[in-house]
Amino acid sequence: MAEEDFASASLTRHLARGAAGFGALAGAVALPPVAGPAALLLAPVALVALRGCPTCWFVGLLQTISRGRLERSCRDGRCEVRRARP
Repeated sequence: MAEEDFASASLTRHLARGAAGFGALAGAVALPPVAGPAALLLAPVALVALRGCPTCWFVGLLQTISRGRLERSCRDGRCEVRRARP
């Protein structure tokens, strides 16, 4: 099983990417009546900023928040997540 990492280097950077991505996504949906089909060019910008989809961004947010606070360990085919030891 490949483990995907969607976390950012910092929470501030991740939130900025989210603001840019969700703003571009909203623009791609709301602006075509005003700006025409050119507004749809914001959709790829949103996908890049959100690293694929809003769900991927949200998973990355959780990973960014939990980085260093949680650790995952697997033994005998059984995995668990617990608080990291200091």
